[in-house]
Amino acid sequence: MTELPRDQVLTEVGLHPTRKGRVLLIACGALAREIVALRERNGWTHMDLTCLPAIFHNHPERIVPAIEAAVKKHRDHYDEMFVVYADCGTGGQLQAACERLEVSMVKGPHCYAFYDGLDHFAARDEITSFYLTDFLARQFDAFVWKPLGLEKHPELLEMYFGNYEKLVYLAQVEDADLDARAQVLADRLGLAYERRFTGYGDLATALAPLG
Repeated sequence: MTELPRDQVLTEVGLHPTRKGRVLLIACGALAREIVALRERNGWTHMDLTCLPAIFHNHPERIVPAIEAAVKKHRDHYDEMFVVYADCGTGGQLQAACERLEVSMVKGPHCYAFYDGLDHFAARDEITSFYLTDFLARQFDAFVWKPLGLEKHPELLEMYFGNYEKLVYLAQVEDADLDARAQVLADRLGLAYERRFTGYGDLATALAPLG
């Protein structure tokens, strides 16, 4: 598989494009490994990838300006561009920006939904579930524990997670170590645990037409 930076780099910095290929995918750093896996599995050698810092997951107000800047920066170097973000907390602003820029994007509210499958996720209506993906299971402390101040103030746990009932780990790959880690994180949060293998879900479906 194509060598990628460490998760910490994908979280804080993202990924620069290689300027090779005719289609540029502009994605969240949290999706980099899954996109590269799909690209290599399907022989999509014409696709290049650039990623915004995954930590924008915690700062959705940064996503739209960064996407706009990336499209304008790279547009002249590719025949086509595709934004591998769902709405991701932008309140429809990302969709509006993509329409202005005349680029397509992934459908759905967030990555949890398109991994699980948009229809399945909507039908479950799991408002008391807290979700993790493979990436977020590995980067839990950087995305959840430290930003919420729980490292220094564990007494805030009930305030943040008291209304949740279970942690749902949406697994992209079969990995016993990640499964065990997700179980530990559920225990740390005081939540019931469910592992749901999704594979790449609707992410694969969204990228396939570009192949």
